Amino acid sequence: MSLLNIAIAQLNYHSGNFSYNATKIIDAIKQAREEGVDLIVFSELSICGYPPRDFLEFYDFIKRCDESIATIADHCNGIAAIVGAPFTNPVKEGKDLYNAAYLLADGKIQQVIHKTLLPNYDIFDEYRYFEPNRVFTCVTYKGVKIALTICEDLWNINDNPMYIINPMDELIKQQPDVMINIAASPFSKSQIAVRKQVMMDNVKKYHIPLFYVNMTGAQTQLIFDGGSMVLSANGAIADELNHFVEDGGIYQLAKTGEVTVLKKHLQKEYNDELENIRQALVLGIREYFLKQGFTKAILGLSGGIDSAVVLALAAEALSKENVKAVLLPSRFSSPGSVSDAVEMAEKLGVPYETISIEETFAALEKTLAPAFAGTTFNVTEENMQSRSRGIILMALSNKFGYILLNTSNKSELAVGYGTLYGDMCGGLSVIGDLYKTEVYALANHLNKEGMIIPEAIISKPPSAELRPDQLDSDSLPPYELLDAILHLYIEERKGPDEIIQAGYDEATVRRILKMVNMNEWKRLQAPPVLRVSTKAFGPGRRMPIVAKYLS
Repeated sequence: MSLLNIAIAQLNYHSGNFSYNATKIIDAIKQAREEGVDLIVFSELSICGYPPRDFLEFYDFIKRCDESIATIADHCNGIAAIVGAPFTNPVKEGKDLYNAAYLLADGKIQQVIHKTLLPNYDIFDEYRYFEPNRVFTCVTYKGVKIALTICEDLWNINDNPMYIINPMDELIKQQPDVMINIAASPFSKSQIAVRKQVMMDNVKKYHIPLFYVNMTGAQTQLIFDGGSMVLSANGAIADELNHFVEDGGIYQLAKTGEVTVLKKHLQKEYNDELENIRQALVLGIREYFLKQGFTKAILGLSGGIDSAVVLALAAEALSKENVKAVLLPSRFSSPGSVSDAVEMAEKLGVPYETISIEETFAALEKTLAPAFAGTTFNVTEENMQSRSRGIILMALSNKFGYILLNTSNKSELAVGYGTLYGDMCGGLSVIGDLYKTEVYALANHLNKEGMIIPEAIISKPPSAELRPDQLDSDSLPPYELLDAILHLYIEERKGPDEIIQAGYDEATVRRILKMVNMNEWKRLQAPPVLRVSTKAFGPGRRMPIVAKYLS
């Protein structure tokens, strides 16, 4: 016997854009009603967008959330909807808000459920704003008892629980018919598999169906891949929505706990990590531009691997005519790098321009000659070249309305192998969460379906080309070694002794970790980095600048 026809709506929201978000939700409700749906479910904080961060401290922001909920509720006649939004705490004690799920039906708010487990790690900062729930109640609609939870509420199910309570352990005592979880779970290269396993573990433990609804799109650094799913009571995945796009599905929930897919859609596989990273970065670039009203990007194309990969991703995200490549050769640029950059731009069909920095650099040398008298050429002159490039790129950005894409990789950002106000300039760091070895892997992946990046760019030894015959290996360990140690320190939070015990040379380990910690001040001034790992530079990694640890 059928209990409910349930729709899940995996949509792309815009933080603080209330009319945009409400229109999307209302349009989905109207369509679902026409298709015979009883209940449609949207993701966490769908009313205001996730994460709203300190917008939540403004009374006006909360007022607009409430107004949007009232508007949406007016359209919930003959159909119910579950939406996410802040809820004002009615008591004086505690935080001013709850992170809440609203059940809307018959033109009004029927029930409100509060989030219990508030993540306060990595990029999450929910306890800064929200009070945790302490009262556990199922919601009921058309006789169906629903264990309604919000994102993290289902994640305390592993062997090393982070919280002292599991909301579903309390809700299951009320014998619900189904679990519904509304989420805002951002992408990382390991998250798709982990997320799926967590949802399956919940169904295996509680033996009732699960409807999991995630959002898609991107908000500054955070990329949301969707991957909403529905699981039957037997633990089988009845359906999984596509990642990195808006999607939806309609399902019939039976009294037996079985779920029948009523609205079929094309499904893809998401087992290729590099392909997932490509899609995530393309989505992150596109969303950053679209949601800020930008259309055109510019970047310095050096003939090296980093700028080549960024150019390929940007051309895919924004279309080739909206991306401009600028070649900025100096006296130290090799002819091969210049020709490789030209070949790359022409292969993609993007507009490009060559502007030599030689006159700019020579003018700076002349200006500073009296001050530099008696000194020799060193990293100062190298940085002057990089900053000359930064000035030119930012001038073009200002004059013609381009957003400068930064091309630094995670290895360089980690050890400070970059010039502040030079090659660290930009409005968005595209590959700042990819180690150099991962950049090479992604370049080869991009070439799988046809040569996009010239082989000469991939095969040449990496070099900043800021002095004669310069190679990255002059200043840094081989990237395979460097990246392995960086991963252990940054992602796995291993200390020097643990890394040395893993088989790495002590002097090398201590040198690398010292470079990482001494360059925190640089990273604080870097552009926002698109997050694809479990520990990206930015709001998810908070280190003191003035500190002595490992330095």
